[in-house]
Amino acid sequence: MLDFIYYPVSAILWFWHQAFGYVLGKNSGFAWALAVVFLVFTLRLVLYKPFVKQVRTTRQMQELQPQIKELQKKYKNDRQQMTVEMQKLQKEHGFNPLMGCLPVLLQVPVFLGLFHVLRSFNRTGTGIGQLGMSPYDNAHTPNYIFSAGDVQSFLTARLFGAPLSAYITEPAKVLESFADYGGVPTKLAIALVSIPLMVIAGVATHMNARASVERQSAEAAANPQAAMMNKLALYVFPLGVLVGGPFLPVAILIYWVSNNIWTYGQQHLVFSKISKEEDEKKAAAIERRAQNAPKPGAKPVDVRKKQSGTKVEDAVTDAADDASQNGVTPAKPAAGAKPTTGKKRSGNRGRANQKRRR
Repeated sequence: MLDFIYYPVSAILWFWHQAFGYVLGKNSGFAWALAVVFLVFTLRLVLYKPFVKQVRTTRQMQELQPQIKELQKKYKNDRQQMTVEMQKLQKEHGFNPLMGCLPVLLQVPVFLGLFHVLRSFNRTGTGIGQLGMSPYDNAHTPNYIFSAGDVQSFLTARLFGAPLSAYITEPAKVLESFADYGGVPTKLAIALVSIPLMVIAGVATHMNARASVERQSAEAAANPQAAMMNKLALYVFPLGVLVGGPFLPVAILIYWVSNNIWTYGQQHLVFSKISKEEDEKKAAAIERRAQNAPKPGAKPVDVRKKQSGTKVEDAVTDAADDASQNGVTPAKPAAGAKPTTGKKRSGNRGRANQKRRR
């Protein structure tokens, strides 16, 4: 059903395993662990631009929060009109609220795809999504892009004595399927690897949430919905990692830790870049105001007088140009005389003068 997700995820994981397996050995647990880590880095690199758009959209929504509140107050009894006005506001400032949650939405199918591919290395269980295969059939059945040899390599690989597809609460019958491929692992060996990863993942989730909350504006943090989401991100989500950790394979915990490490570094880089751009814009605006401001000691110029004087000068210039084209030398105005507007005399007046001469 979700093969369009499973095959790309398994292909990226296969590529990195081939790269690290060439150096560390095909059956090395560190080669498989690094393959999972760089699978995360590859996918997050693909989602880098959407993440930047998400940050910019969040900043814009925080800046427009006062206007949004005014619209909500003004059209509180007219939902349809409020929706129309909100769409106008979004269009004027050129942002799409969907970009604020797009990176998170895209990471969900990736997580589910990786979880399914990793579980499919050992299909001897009978739970949800498991096939109840025998250990032999499981080891000789390909797993999407991975061949049967790759499946056996994954089952053989150990990270400090723990298989990457094993988890603390895994049934003993499923653990016995590792017997021919590196031996049956103990629950203690799995716990000694899983528990530190759970703690690191929970702390990293909390730290990333705290860094995100600290960057929020005071108005955004005062919003009741935002305050509730902040509490969930700060305490509930990290606690969820600790509670759900015993049910997650070691490889998924590695995914979680590496994903949080990437998020922390990416947030620092992107927010620093955007803050630098905003500071440059503010400095440019201040410089433009300083250039347009009058110099110290200079008298302020009345723009209205300057415009009226310009109109009179233009009229005199036009009259002089007309006279020069007709072969008439324009007379210089007497001292103190008002400038003429350069209008031509009417034709009737000229005919009356001709009759008098006759």
